[in-house]
Amino acid sequence: MKKVLICFAIAGICLGKVSAQDGYIVKSKVEQKAVPFKLENVRLLPSPFKHAMELDAKWLLSLDPDRFLNRFMTNAGLQPKGEIYGGWEARGVSGHSLGHYLSACSMMYAASGDKRFKEKVDYIVNELAICQDARKTGYVGGIPDEDKIFDQVAAGDIRSQGFDLNGGWVPWYTEHKVLAGLIDAYTYTGNEKAKQVAVRFCDWIDTKFKNLTEAQFQKMLDCEHGGMNEALANIYAITGDKKYLALSYRFHHKKILDPLSRQEDQLAGVHANTQIPKIIGCARRYELTGDAKDHVISQYFWNEVTGHHSYVIGGNSDHEHFGEPDKLNDRLSDNTTETCNTYNMLKLTEHLYELDPKSSYMDYYERALYNHILASQNPDDGMVLYYMPLASGSEKPFGTPDNSFWCCTGTGMENHAKYGESIYYKAADGGLYVNLFIPSVLNWQEKGIKLQLDSKYPDDQTVNITFSEVKSAMQMPLAIRYPKWAVNGAKLLINGKPQEVKSNPGSYITLNRSWKKGDKVQLTFPMSLYTESMPDNKDKKAFLYGPLVLAGELGNGELKSRDIPMFVSANENLAQWVKKDPAKPNVFETMSTNTGKLTLAPLYKVYGQKQAVYWDFFTPEEWTKKKAQFEAERKADEELAARTIDVMRIGEMQPERDHNLTGDKTETGSMGSSKWRDARDGGWFSFTLDTKGNANANLQCTYWGSDSGNRQFAILIEGKEIAREKLDAKHPNQLYNEVYEIPTELLAGKKTVTVKFQAMEGSTAGGVFGCRLLKK
Repeated sequence: MKKVLICFAIAGICLGKVSAQDGYIVKSKVEQKAVPFKLENVRLLPSPFKHAMELDAKWLLSLDPDRFLNRFMTNAGLQPKGEIYGGWEARGVSGHSLGHYLSACSMMYAASGDKRFKEKVDYIVNELAICQDARKTGYVGGIPDEDKIFDQVAAGDIRSQGFDLNGGWVPWYTEHKVLAGLIDAYTYTGNEKAKQVAVRFCDWIDTKFKNLTEAQFQKMLDCEHGGMNEALANIYAITGDKKYLALSYRFHHKKILDPLSRQEDQLAGVHANTQIPKIIGCARRYELTGDAKDHVISQYFWNEVTGHHSYVIGGNSDHEHFGEPDKLNDRLSDNTTETCNTYNMLKLTEHLYELDPKSSYMDYYERALYNHILASQNPDDGMVLYYMPLASGSEKPFGTPDNSFWCCTGTGMENHAKYGESIYYKAADGGLYVNLFIPSVLNWQEKGIKLQLDSKYPDDQTVNITFSEVKSAMQMPLAIRYPKWAVNGAKLLINGKPQEVKSNPGSYITLNRSWKKGDKVQLTFPMSLYTESMPDNKDKKAFLYGPLVLAGELGNGELKSRDIPMFVSANENLAQWVKKDPAKPNVFETMSTNTGKLTLAPLYKVYGQKQAVYWDFFTPEEWTKKKAQFEAERKADEELAARTIDVMRIGEMQPERDHNLTGDKTETGSMGSSKWRDARDGGWFSFTLDTKGNANANLQCTYWGSDSGNRQFAILIEGKEIAREKLDAKHPNQLYNEVYEIPTELLAGKKTVTVKFQAMEGSTAGGVFGCRLLKK
């Protein structure tokens, strides 16, 4: 492992307006029972989190702002100063990374005091101001065809679906990232010009789209638009001008938010991260207005997602979509738990915690922080991943320094810059909450207190909190989170003297006394090994140790489904057959039923090899009954995977873009957790499939067995019709597959082929729920 050395100041320093609480004219209309400290007041000490922050800092400093600004300059009629980056930045969503980069550098400046980040921020803001001035409208952006798209939309010509607005890839999503970056530049670094650029941009929005009817605006919002409602609420808070609050309410997407306001879970089948920023916007508006409906939406959504849609690591979604509540067993893949989702769920958690500082919020926060966010970074080079795969035998797929720039690359830049964010909170009664046991120094300037948290947690189970500086002895409640997982109790010492712990796990240990310089609190939370089951399958389990999800290390060799370890045991006492490795912190050894010795290690430490998080458990009696079925299913899955040349996941953003989907009169939708696409009234849709050099292949298509009516269509390969299909309720209430022969001459010598579904005149093609190119 290459060591990276970057110096961060320990002492708190004044950085101006460096908190999301600073620079705001409009204050909260509801009581904040817990107030976050500014990032400038917290400095990390050596730990995996500080290491992650240092790697992130090195990466941020290596990136060139001019390359992010390429299309901003070009679209403003100016000469760009750097070649555009690759990956998503070179595609239709270019510009979103600049917004994330601006936010990450602003946060890193506040969290470290390193002026190099402030210089990056100031440079970008100045360049954006130049672009904005050149346009003379107030708009600022770097999206391909942005003027055409927004002109059409403003005129009422709105063609909007999940990820496409008038031919543009989520333009409002991109603009939200830019706007959020400008707001962060102002609130974290005090850059006044960033505020000016942001306000002028919001004035452009207000003027440009003022003539749209409510129905037209809502139609526009059917395309992913990030957290525009949150950003506009923050502009209202910064300026005090209620027109921006009104604009925030215009970006209130009723189709998604109204059911949540009625406490109805209609999330199955919807794109997960499209929704979470909208909910954060509701939470922020509630703080600024006291609008109870917004609070119901945000609180109900958090409860549903964390309680009924989340995996053991705290992340959610499979292939970026929510499924039915408590139905996760069959939703394990290489594309589970998009990292953006958890980034946003932690932001939502912070908003809710400030209003009601329950330890349950921070129990979730800790679970997701260790097992998704920290685990999403390669600890060797600082690169981040898009999905945290939970399919057994998958491997963490990290991006590259300058040629990925996925959505999760952007949130990844921010994630590792702000670990100091929720360790400590000020209590409304003047006390202090300690929520996370991340080694750090807190400089509470208003009270003249410096507090140091030392620990090797989670490798060690003891946490030391020392009042390293107190101007004068003061009475103050110190509330330390008592983790829900600490079922074996807690040991408490104050200045070396044992104290009784009267609280229970899942609450706070509150110490209300007069504190003086040198006072030391020591807490030990003994960790234990336990399992958590899937909500819909008690025999699909994950191992945990304290707050840590443990992953199985499965090596780098070829791995067939039958080689995935499983457990057959009547002994529920894990300690008797899962043994701790005395030489490695939080690492365990056990014997699986079918593969022999197995190492379990914290998920955040497992990378560069195949892994497993969920395991099949059987009693001997159950295994006798299920073995034949289990092996048949595994064999069928393995055979299908072996025969699959390429697969098209219909109705999902990235697969459809990767496969060059295009069409006319085509729509997508969902049925439960399954996505479909059809084309109506003579319309069509097409996409490409990779042949991988195979000239002997069939096309397998998946349909819903209850579909009927006027659903007649042709299926074409390379413009040649290979089949006609009529959906006529052939297999009621189930998905089923049809396989179509492809003439060899249509595949021979082709690297890719175009598959087209053409509806008959006045008829509908589909719905199609997915397609595979299969070896014969």
